[in-house]
Amino acid sequence: MTQRALVVEGGAMRGIFAAGVLDAFIECDYHDFDFAVGVSAGSTNLIGYLAGNHGRSRQIITDHACRPDFINWQRFMAGGHLCDVHWLWHQSLQDVPLALDQHWQRDVPLWVVTTSVEEGAPKYFRADPDNLNEIMTASCSIPFAYRDFPAVQGQAMTDGGLADSIPVRWAYEQGAREITVVLSRHQGYRKKPSALTPLIKPWVKDMPGLYEAMLKRAEIYNDSLDFIANPPSDCQLRIIAPQEDFPVSRLTTNPSKLEAGYQQGHWAGLHALGVEIKEASSF
Repeated sequence: MTQRALVVEGGAMRGIFAAGVLDAFIECDYHDFDFAVGVSAGSTNLIGYLAGNHGRSRQIITDHACRPDFINWQRFMAGGHLCDVHWLWHQSLQDVPLALDQHWQRDVPLWVVTTSVEEGAPKYFRADPDNLNEIMTASCSIPFAYRDFPAVQGQAMTDGGLADSIPVRWAYEQGAREITVVLSRHQGYRKKPSALTPLIKPWVKDMPGLYEAMLKRAEIYNDSLDFIANPPSDCQLRIIAPQEDFPVSRLTTNPSKLEAGYQQGHWAGLHALGVEIKEASSF
């Protein structure tokens, strides 16, 4: 049987687009996947979808993620976290219901991508009740914005987006031949190397693997886009991406922009399933 996979990119606050897409999937009772793989905000969006918690990711992004407990420039300038992902994951888990039992019983594996600080290579972990908190925090830990490197299985980890932002090739290598990819950038986007990367080399001199991942990030990202543009002949891809005028950036907290980003994702999710907007149920 053909394996069907759902791949969701991260992108911090740009994850509001995927929140809309996946809410549309829930509304349409669409769960036709054999496994899912997410990166950073993509993984937190996916756990809400797989647990069937409609609106959860939307609420967290527009509320918890906009609080100074999460994004705080003054704290950052004083030597603390810019984005406290540990607080965000644990506080939202406490405040906003997540039907984890339903997810575990459904038995659609969720794979979460992190980046090994030592190796600079992607690591893929299947979520389970014992590792969920660790891998979610690690996958979302933007280097320098979050000043710790959470440990998973004894290894220091950081943002999965460094080493594999769009794990579509990995999904194919696991046997998936029908792959739905939810992006956080418009189609046609290409990542450029960051001019800041060489400037931070002194701060990562003891972490050559991490620095190498930073240097190669654009190359690896664009390689995934090349795979999407020219997939193998036995692979069918469905791409769901924001429009070019998508109003949300990585650290956007403007309520109207976030709502517009959510609605754009919601529409795109319904459109991907062939649902007319006027026929969609309202939640």
